[in-house]
This record gives sequence, structure tokens and C-alpha cells, in this order.
Amino acid sequence: MRRVIAPPRLNWRRDVEELGFTFHTIDGDVYWDEGGWYEFSLAEIEEIETATNTLHEMCLQAVQVVLDDDRFDEFRIPPAFREWIRASWDNDEPTVYGRFDLAYDGQTPPKLLEYNADTPTALFEAAVVQWQWLESVHPELDQFNSLHEQLIDAWKYLREHGMTRLGFAATEGHEEDFGNITYLRDTAAQAGIVTEYLDVSAIGFDSKRQTFVGTDDVPIDCLFKLYPWEWMIAEEFSSHLLAAKTHWIEPPWKMLLSNKALLVLLWELFPNCEYLLPASWEPLTGDFVRKPILSREGSNIQLVRRGAVLTETDGPYSEVAVVYQAFHPLPNLGRGHAVLGSWIIGDAACGMGIREDENPITHNTSRFVPHLIRG
Repeated sequence: MRRVIAPPRLNWRRDVEELGFTFHTIDGDVYWDEGGWYEFSLAEIEEIETATNTLHEMCLQAVQVVLDDDRFDEFRIPPAFREWIRASWDNDEPTVYGRFDLAYDGQTPPKLLEYNADTPTALFEAAVVQWQWLESVHPELDQFNSLHEQLIDAWKYLREHGMTRLGFAATEGHEEDFGNITYLRDTAAQAGIVTEYLDVSAIGFDSKRQTFVGTDDVPIDCLFKLYPWEWMIAEEFSSHLLAAKTHWIEPPWKMLLSNKALLVLLWELFPNCEYLLPASWEPLTGDFVRKPILSREGSNIQLVRRGAVLTETDGPYSEVAVVYQAFHPLPNLGRGHAVLGSWIIGDAACGMGIREDENPITHNTSRFVPHLIRG
């Protein structure tokens, strides 16, 4: 694994915008950074793939433990929604995707930092933009990236099991979310599913038909939402979720995996796993990171080293319960701290994206840097 520095393509902005990637620059700073790339050997990619598949299987086992031992309290799941989550799992409601954030330097095994299991973004740039970059700059080389094909196959599976129409909902005015959900909608359409875009605020509930409705009061039988479950169950309409006939992607049981209480449970269940870091509800001895169990985009994170706060971030999650995870440094190969986002589609690892920042805490504007496989 190494970080290569090279000049970006002369017309890179035009090239990525032709793909529909309009949020390549955020607040005047480059988000899509092709001033170089990360380079991996095939053996390193295989190690990342193995780690991701292993972590995915462990997470599914953890869900079963929560349900068997009734450990919803640890995840701060309101009592009204617990049997609904249990039914979602027991009915084997399908999941499409998730992203494991890993610390990996090519020397030691990948370490799980967190699992973005419900509404992960940076998918469009991982699946399409960096692949187009590779074909343009290094067409003779390869990339850990079958995301596009695997997404279409996942939607085909859902279509074959009755999901022939699917709404796609996101928050109005959020360019990154809109770009990602438009891409997901396109892959579903390529799989033969009839799709519709819906703004979250425009979705209503029809009490007579016991279903959520969209444009012109058309029932929403199936809905992909780029809107977190913890927000949904806090909304005024949340009581309707329990009665609605609507099928959700991601399904309700993914609430348990998008919650950082999962980190403590995984360490309890698999303390000898080389891909895990010690995690606890109490401060750890030595260096650690304090994380709210429900937080996004690097908010309200505190990094403690040698007994002192090295850095911390603000945000809206200061009143949320926290977990403590042993500190593991992100590799810094000269251009910033890099976190590796390894994607699961269905039940298989099939691609990755790398985010880089001068700050050791990754946030929503951290640069996306492409990668390739050499050798």
C-alpha cells in the first residue's frame, strides 16, 4: 500500500460532471481529489475483502444475540419499535448495502472503526467516478470495484421476489444525498424496477389504506430511504411505521447495525478477532476514541491520547450515549489520514473508497481519493 502523487487530469471537472458528479468541490475545497491515488497489491485487496466479509458475518450474528437476549436497551431502541425490528429480522427482510470504515496500513490487519449500515454515502464516487478515472488514467490496471454490477444484481434479486416498483426518498436540497440516491435509482432501473424519486417531506400517510403515500396519494409499497432510521422513529409520524404495509430499504433490523453500541457487543462476542478494536461503555485504559452511539459525519467525536484530549469535534449529538473504542491510528502517507470504506452489497464485499483528511477525525468534506491495484 502506498500513496502516489501525480497531477490530475487536465479536464477532470468536465469529465466527472459528465458523469453527473456535481459535488466534486465543497465550499470551494476539492472533495474529489485525483492529485494522485492509493496503490495496493492484490494480496492487500484480498485481505481487505476477507476482513469485510468476516465482519459482515459477525454483525449478523450480533443481531441475533440482541434479539435472543433482548438487549435493545443497550442500543437505546424505544420499546414501541422492538417487536417491529424483531419481525423485520424474522421475516428476512432484505438488505442492499452497507459500508465498513476500516483503518488499514498494509502492514497490520484491517481494524473496524464503525459500520455505516443504514444510509452510507460516497457510493457514487466509489462505484462510478473512480472507475472512470481508472479507465482514463490507467486502463491497463484494475481496481477493487464491482459495485455497479453487484448493485444491479441485488436489485434484480428484489425484483424477482416481488419488488417491481420502488420509491427513492432523500432530503431536498442536499446535493450529495441527491447524487447518491439518483445513482442508486439508476441501478435499480437497469435491473428492471420501476422507480420514482420522492422528497422525504412530501411523503404522507393514508390511515384508511394503512400505507405511506407519495405523489398524488399513490401508495408506496416499497421505499428506499436515504434518511436515517433514528430520525424516522423520532418523527411525529413514527407511530405509523408500525402499522404501515410499506416495505423499507434498508429494513428496520439494520437499526441495530447502524448503532455504535454494536462495537461494544462485537468486542464482547469476538474478543480475539484481529479485525476488531477493544470497545466498552466505560473509558478505556490507554488511548481511546469516544463516540456517540448515534452520530454522523464525524460529529461529537473525542480523541484522547496519553490522558489528554488530542482533538474533538462539535455537533448535535452531545446528549447521546457514548461508547469508547481503543485508538488505532489511521495511516498517513504524506497527504493526510486515510480511512478505507469497504462496501458490502447483499452479503459480499465488492469495492472500496478512500477518504483522506489532515484531521485524524474523518468528516463529511474529507477528500475522496481513488485507488488501483498493481501487480
